Amino acid sequence: MLVSESLRARIAEGRYADGLPSEAEIGREFGVARTTVRRALRALEETGDVATVAGVGRQLPGGAGRAPYEQIMADLLKQIREGALPAGARLPSEAAMADTYGVSRGTVRRAVRELETAGHVRAQHGVGRFVSSAA
Repeated sequence: MLVSESLRARIAEGRYADGLPSEAEIGREFGVARTTVRRALRALEETGDVATVAGVGRQLPGGAGRAPYEQIMADLLKQIREGALPAGARLPSEAAMADTYGVSRGTVRRAVRELETAGHVRAQHGVGRFVSSAA
């Protein structure tokens, strides 16, 4: 989706340090309906780029207050986007990531599963997980 990818790029560049614009502002900027903006924001929520805070709205997630698996997802996505984990690169093992992040393997497994669902990571049975070329 063009809107979500454009917003994701802007978030990565730090253009929204003061917070996301309103749905109406995003709609005007891209010339799309509010439902299209909501779909784009929902896609960003699914990948951990944006979080919905009750009573506040959609925000750029910070480290505090996020579930550990969300922090791991955000860190892995950052590494993928910055090229530290390029397309085709094998992710560290669950055990290694659990040690690195100080969490259980189940927490790591959930983070990686979410990245798989979003298409950033692919699993190869018996071999490991790899960064998708589409990521």
